[in-house]
Amino acid sequence: MDGGPPLAMPSPPLFWLLVATALWLLVLLGLDGDGLLLVGGTAALALTLLLAAVPLPAWAQAVLFFGLAAAGYGLLRRWSLRSADDGALLPPVTDQAQVISAFSADGSGRVQWQGQSWAARNVEPHTPLTPGERVTVMGREGNCLQVMAQPSSQG
Repeated sequence: MDGGPPLAMPSPPLFWLLVATALWLLVLLGLDGDGLLLVGGTAALALTLLLAAVPLPAWAQAVLFFGLAAAGYGLLRRWSLRSADDGALLPPVTDQAQVISAFSADGSGRVQWQGQSWAARNVEPHTPLTPGERVTVMGREGNCLQVMAQPSSQG
């Protein structure tokens, strides 16, 4: 039984652009807790731009992608750890955020704070936090906000 013509592999720049798009969509869906998908998407975009100008063999593309992703993730971790040590970068207790994805039983979820999506940990995991609810930002550990429900959170 013939299933039709075999699918052709896209050109290398198009392939890496598709990889970048897929990784960034996962980030937008809130599935990137530590920044690795964002860094991978950015590395794939950089590779797309490079391959549009300079053709490289597949093995060199893979090595370059993983090298760029590793370097980017290392820089992100270094910046994140430095930011966590700097008390001036911690949010004030009066700051508020909005829950954008329900918090799991272990107290982890996502909030929108200062216009961006952040990984967050509920400091009172027994108190449920639902999408649309306003929470108080208590602090930050690296790139994860520490939040708690507001006394009268009416979304």
